[in-house]
Amino acid sequence: MSTMKNKEIVHKFYEAGNSGDMDTCFDLISENIKWTNIGTTSFSGRFNGKEELIEKLLGPLFGQLKAGIFMHVNQLIAEGDYVVAHTSGTAETLDGRSYNNTYCWIIRLRNGKFTEVTEFADTELISSALN
Repeated sequence: MSTMKNKEIVHKFYEAGNSGDMDTCFDLISENIKWTNIGTTSFSGRFNGKEELIEKLLGPLFGQLKAGIFMHVNQLIAEGDYVVAHTSGTAETLDGRSYNNTYCWIIRLRNGKFTEVTEFADTELISSALN
């Protein structure tokens, strides 16, 4: 796919998540996704496959938030199969604490789906707000 099309797919993913359309988000993720969160938090590590991603990362993470994370796309940069997304997220924990983080995702796409994601974020904030 073209770099422009890949950027459109990534933007669609964030828009769907912001509107609560998780079906669209999950449709854009490959069954064989390899998702890596950099760091040493309880949410760090490598998650292989959509089922493991949902069970071990997304379920526990979103289970601590009132209404998910609203992601503002600051910049998308694409080359070949890759899109780098610089985003800012805002959220609130179940106990009322702010969780507003900045992210850099390196996303590899194939056939219109996320096949690999490497996520960088403020791990100190993750530990203090979510652990």
